[in-house]
Amino acid sequence: MAGMKYAIDQVDTGEFPLLVEIWEASVRATHDFLEVGDIEYFKPLILNQYLGLVDLACVRNENGMPLGFIGVAEDKVEMLFVHPDVMGKGIGKLLMDHAIKHLKSNKVDVNEDNKQAVGFYLHLGFRIVSRSAVDAMGKPYPILHMELNDEIDR
Repeated sequence: MAGMKYAIDQVDTGEFPLLVEIWEASVRATHDFLEVGDIEYFKPLILNQYLGLVDLACVRNENGMPLGFIGVAEDKVEMLFVHPDVMGKGIGKLLMDHAIKHLKSNKVDVNEDNKQAVGFYLHLGFRIVSRSAVDAMGKPYPILHMELNDEIDR
């Protein structure tokens, strides 16, 4: 896979189960703070509700299989998940560049305990503007509300 050039592609609704597989693998690799049962709780919500509420884009491997995806609503990145097998290969950055440049996204919420993601967004020029003690579902997972730093040249 070294030297492979990735490209942004659209997602078909028939691929939602594949995206949920990426979501689950990514969450299991990065969200070690979740309680048992949280993943199973969110899985049907992701599949049956959340994916349909956002503009989706993905990056595919040479066989056309999605490796990571991003979901945007208005000016906010609502989801960004990359399969753990290909984390650190530029897929997340490519998806974020797409969201920022083409979808005009400048906001993201991230679990405070997901240090890898917080660092990723800070590296891309986002800054923390506020914090919530609980997530959108009222669960005790603090959320950092981040916005793109306007002084960064893109």
